[in-house]
Amino acid sequence: MADRVVSDMKDLDYSKAYRLFYPAVPVVVASSYGGTVSAMAVVTAVSVSNVPPRVGFASLQTHSTYRTMLSSRSFSMSWLDRSLAREVELLGSKRGKGVTDKLRSAGLKHGKGRVLEVPVIDAAVATLECSVVNVAALGDHDFVVGEVKAAYAQPDFSGYWQFKRYRPILYVGSPDRLRMY
Repeated sequence: MADRVVSDMKDLDYSKAYRLFYPAVPVVVASSYGGTVSAMAVVTAVSVSNVPPRVGFASLQTHSTYRTMLSSRSFSMSWLDRSLAREVELLGSKRGKGVTDKLRSAGLKHGKGRVLEVPVIDAAVATLECSVVNVAALGDHDFVVGEVKAAYAQPDFSGYWQFKRYRPILYVGSPDRLRMY
């Protein structure tokens, strides 16, 4: 195999480097506090530790879900099938300020978590319930780390996704609107 010459690559606007990570599978982060249910679609989410089990996601400080999660010190993280792409798109395009239940406003029914007092989406294919253990300011976004207190998934997950029933949403990014496949 011939060595690749870096000069074959075009220069990119490095402030848009995050776009190289697309497509990404969005997760829905939800939290509740004081009678308000907040939720947002997140594409910057990752497992950060196996022992103890911890996950993290990036959020702007201005998101109402971020503020609700900081008040409650807990959140759920849910994966949805692409049949619910429109509902996830609504979460990403509607502002939560003044909305009592953002999940229901996007057409997503939910109940309470098995372990924590967090909103859990009825139609989710997988859900994590997490308590906040750390928040780090990293530029225009904060990185939130949560310790997983409960994890459950549909039978299509057997150690890894089998993709027999679950069809993930793939967010490809767009400067003008969300696009999901």
